[in-house]
This record gives sequence, structure tokens and C-alpha cells, in this order.
Amino acid sequence: MNLLSTALLALAMSTDAFAAAVCKGTALERPRWSEALRTGIIFGVIEALTPVAGWLLGLGGANYIKAWDHWIAFLLLGGLGVRMMLAGMQPPEIETSERPTRHSFWLLAVTGFATSIDAMVVGMGLAFIDTSILRAAAAIGVATFLMVTIGVMVGRALGAVAGKRAEVLGGVVLIGIGVTILYEHLNGA
Repeated sequence: MNLLSTALLALAMSTDAFAAAVCKGTALERPRWSEALRTGIIFGVIEALTPVAGWLLGLGGANYIKAWDHWIAFLLLGGLGVRMMLAGMQPPEIETSERPTRHSFWLLAVTGFATSIDAMVVGMGLAFIDTSILRAAAAIGVATFLMVTIGVMVGRALGAVAGKRAEVLGGVVLIGIGVTILYEHLNGA
């Protein structure tokens, strides 16, 4: 793979994470750059590791994971989306506080993993061509870091405008990403 192909692959792999990051930014109370960078690092590291894991699986058993990857992404993203929607629909009198100022590490890690399943599948495919998996993984990780960091701050602007409705919308978007992944894989798109 040449440099342009690697850059385009990295950009394509980071788009789901960008959409999820916008949702995460809307759910927070005016996230700061430090939270955006933290989220970007978590997503970027996960997104860089999954193609390497996929590459290793591709060397030995790509067919086993490929049969289930779309279901795993659908269930993780759908579950997170439902959770966000339910939180966004809570009436104000039930809320114990305003929106959080940061997400837990585990919530970000699960979301990052769910959006990186496709990168694992790409890693499996890269096992069959003559390319440097480390260069591709690093490019995917850096692109995801940048896109997620920007996405959280975009979500900040949207969250300030839309309030709790943005959290419901963010949940709908996560479910939509999961449904899209499932649809594309089931229909061979």
C-alpha cells in the first residue's frame, strides 16, 4: 500500500469513531480540550491495536471472526445508544446532577472498541497483502485520535445548543451506526 492508500484507509477507519465522539461530546457538560484529548487517545490507541489484532487473526483464523464481527459491533453500539437515549429522556426532577464533565474510561473503551471492529476486519485483510501492518495501524490510530478529539469539541457545540435532546440524538446516531454496520455486512455491501 502506498502512502495515499494508507492515509485514505486511516481516514475511512476513523469516521465511525468521529460520529461516536460527537455523540460523547454532546452528552457532556461543556467538555474541555483535556477531555477531548483523553477521549481521542483512548479511541486512537484502541483503533490502532484492533487492525494489528485482526492481522494476527487473519494469519490464522479470519473466517471465524468475520462471521460475527458485524453482530458484535451492532450489539455494542446499539446497547450504548439505548443507554444514551434513556439517560437523555430522564425528566429533570429525576436527575441528581447536570450532565457529567467526563465519561468513564470503560464507557469510552467499549465505545472505541465497538467503532473499531471494522478496523479489525481491515487488519485481517491486510494479512493477505504485502503491506506494513504497523504503518497502517499507526496511521489509523493517529487519524482516529485527531478525528475523535475534534468530534468531542463539535459535540460540545451541539450539546450547548440542544441540551438533553442531543444525548437522545447521540444515542440514535450510535444505534444508526450499528444498524448500518449490520446492514452492510449482511447485504455484502
